[in-house]
Amino acid sequence: MPSTRSEGWGEGAPFALSATNPHATLHLRAAVYRLIRQFFDTRDVLEVETPILSAAGNTDPNIESFVTRFTGHVDAGAPQRWMRTSPEFPLKRLLAAGVGDCYELGRVFRNGEAGGRHNPEFTMLEWYRVGWDHHQLMAETIELVQDALALVGRRAEVVISGYRQLFLDELGIDPLHDPLETLQAPLRQYGIDPAGLERDDWLDLLITHKLQPAFPRDRITVIHDYPASQCALARIRPGEPPLAERFELYLGRYELANGYHELNDASEQAARFTRDNARRRERSLPEVPVDARLLAVLDAMPDCAGVALGVERLLMCLAGTDGIADVLAFPFAEA
Repeated sequence: MPSTRSEGWGEGAPFALSATNPHATLHLRAAVYRLIRQFFDTRDVLEVETPILSAAGNTDPNIESFVTRFTGHVDAGAPQRWMRTSPEFPLKRLLAAGVGDCYELGRVFRNGEAGGRHNPEFTMLEWYRVGWDHHQLMAETIELVQDALALVGRRAEVVISGYRQLFLDELGIDPLHDPLETLQAPLRQYGIDPAGLERDDWLDLLITHKLQPAFPRDRITVIHDYPASQCALARIRPGEPPLAERFELYLGRYELANGYHELNDASEQAARFTRDNARRRERSLPEVPVDARLLAVLDAMPDCAGVALGVERLLMCLAGTDGIADVLAFPFAEA
């Protein structure tokens, strides 16, 4: 296990590498948690806690949820419960109720995601800033990551690029206008089976296979303004072409955070949920019940931006390891 030591951290000294402490990454995790809470406390962002089990699930066809069943009294609520893949929906319900700037630091669950860099149970930090857009939130997310790097005596260069410009600069490809064959050409060497892959899938593969591996270790890379077809839960800005007001932040080659200028149009959100479930049917995946409680209040949610950050990914970068097991007390196989 890569190791660090925490002596002196309270006085501002960074963690230092140490081969003598087998629990060093546990101390590093605790220090990151303290840092996060101090970061938001000084900014008057409220820490909240929301349910892990919900009667609704995540419709995203690329994410699979764990499902469980409540066996108690029938009046207690819907018996089938979905374990959260993020706290996004209940946090947005709190925003619609007027809670203001808020964050949650807690465990989330994704079925089928286990391996060297993934664990089915992991920690997510998610926060929302009322009256902000995604550019303002990008700046705050960068600041938080730089503060975390300071714990281990590091600082990163920052590069911010529009999605389209990054493809043009690094690959000479226009992701918004070039034909599909142009997107596929740089990936032929990987022998990827094209069956069922759509344009956005090929764009994602260009990022994961060609762009992301080249990001320097000591660089924060932020990509913003994605194709409208990759809007997820973000607003779409009209134009030619229209763009999704979202960003992703990478530290080195690891994706750490995904943020949006949040959609607060219930009708549009309902349509996106419907499209998600249609894609799930096409892929022979089970449909997921949509969050009707979120849709009922989404129009009342204030203009805001929100971001989710994977804590284990951040810890891996801080500890200098490519194995998620190195930053967990017990990985999935040993839990």
